[in-house]
Amino acid sequence: MRDFHLPGRSPVFSTNGMCATSHPLAAKVAIDILQSGGNAADAAIAGAVLLGLCEPQMTGIGGDMFALIKPAGDERIVALNGSGRAPAGLSGAALRAAGHDEMPLNTADPVTVPGAVDAFCQMSTDYGLKGLDAVLAPAIRYAEEGVPVAPRVAFDWHHHVAKLQGAAQAFYSIDGRAPAAGQVFRHAKQAEVLRRIADQGREGFYDGEIAEDMVASLRALGGVHTLQDFAETACTYADPISGDYKGTELVEHPPNGQGAAAILLGNILAQFDLAAMDPVGADRAHIEAEATKLAYDARNRFVADADHVTRLDHILDPATAVRLAGLIDPARAMPSPNPPTEAVHTDTIYITVVDKDRMAVSLIYSIFKDFGCGLASSKFGILFHNRGAGFTLEDGHPNEANPGKRPMHTIIPAMLRENGKVTMSFGVMGGQYQSTGHARFVSNLVDFGLDPQAAIDAPRCFDEFGDMKVEKGYSDAVRQDLADRGHKVVMPLNGIGGAQAIRIDHDTGVLEGGSDPRKDGCALGY
Repeated sequence: MRDFHLPGRSPVFSTNGMCATSHPLAAKVAIDILQSGGNAADAAIAGAVLLGLCEPQMTGIGGDMFALIKPAGDERIVALNGSGRAPAGLSGAALRAAGHDEMPLNTADPVTVPGAVDAFCQMSTDYGLKGLDAVLAPAIRYAEEGVPVAPRVAFDWHHHVAKLQGAAQAFYSIDGRAPAAGQVFRHAKQAEVLRRIADQGREGFYDGEIAEDMVASLRALGGVHTLQDFAETACTYADPISGDYKGTELVEHPPNGQGAAAILLGNILAQFDLAAMDPVGADRAHIEAEATKLAYDARNRFVADADHVTRLDHILDPATAVRLAGLIDPARAMPSPNPPTEAVHTDTIYITVVDKDRMAVSLIYSIFKDFGCGLASSKFGILFHNRGAGFTLEDGHPNEANPGKRPMHTIIPAMLRENGKVTMSFGVMGGQYQSTGHARFVSNLVDFGLDPQAAIDAPRCFDEFGDMKVEKGYSDAVRQDLADRGHKVVMPLNGIGGAQAIRIDHDTGVLEGGSDPRKDGCALGY
């Protein structure tokens, strides 16, 4: 139990349904959908689409999404891949010939076809109870009436508004400036786009005037996109992957996401007695940082589009983790592996919903870098993601940029299963941090017995490409100890990532939610 003398959040408890996400309006909309007869799939879509207006620097309908879905009355988990593919005209060889040794960031080149809308429509058809018209109605209303900008969103907007170019600047700034906290942001053209999706389904986005606007805008910016690339966009279903962490099964989305790295990292950490360490001490932080280097090195070499991924079984094999754990020196930091060509980025959005029938949805939705590539379609103001920056330009690499491929993604939804039953739906935001964040969150639960909110609140650190980012929640003594072991300790600009979680207690019928104070959101139940 937390110390009620100190600032903090209590876990949220309810019995009928719950949503946890990074913005209060989205959480409220999700609960409204549940209370009006919708299920977790309906509520997750409604909340996620609204987050594209509440947090436009993080996500939007020009991006990608992944979801894990546990249907009502069933403990199986289904993985839905809503990540888009490279246009047929994209070529790694052509980019190398043009002088690039890694994927550009702020041009049309890294814009893969956005896959989220197709996945939302498919998820609604296959799992939802309400139609898209009802599910998208709240986001349509907020797009027209406006959303007051939340404090964390205003902070991010201020730091990245200069990235916006052309139409993106016109739609997502006020005379080139970021809106202040409390200022109302409106996007009437987005309301028009959502109305067409609500009326026509995916065709309203991937065919006709809206697709023409996106393709014409991208081609004017130097892109190779075609209407056929958009028309052929299709999400896919897959079986999730999983690994055991001391009796708790961590369930992850399969590649092209980095969930396999989270499982490998958990397997490495399981070789150490973390429970005997100080949870905010230097020993745990050091072991986690070294394990991260090894797991991410494997990720960067092997994870790619599911049709091209190599050695997935090797990554998931516990014997691999045992061998890698043997490389860790408890007293000394190893050099960081070569960074991936995928650029560093900070965040995304995550939403999880559990309904009265115990359908659970774990959904993550992103435009990759803050404001994506900083470009938008000229007529409807659809902000383009730059997820293609996740490709490498290394000739012959499984993740090489080439036609029709999905790039390696950092965004990963997750669930936990114990004794054959799903007991938690959770996600951790923060770009590259997410695999480490998953492993740390599970360790906080299993090794240190923290509740979901406390596990989210706990201080974080992360070795990212040679910089050991250590939050303010650690003591100066720990920072010095880490530096003495060879880490390059730095203070991150803000808190590392974010997280949300809902625990399902099958014995009592109670839901327990937590939401990260590093964001503006909350857990909300009824």
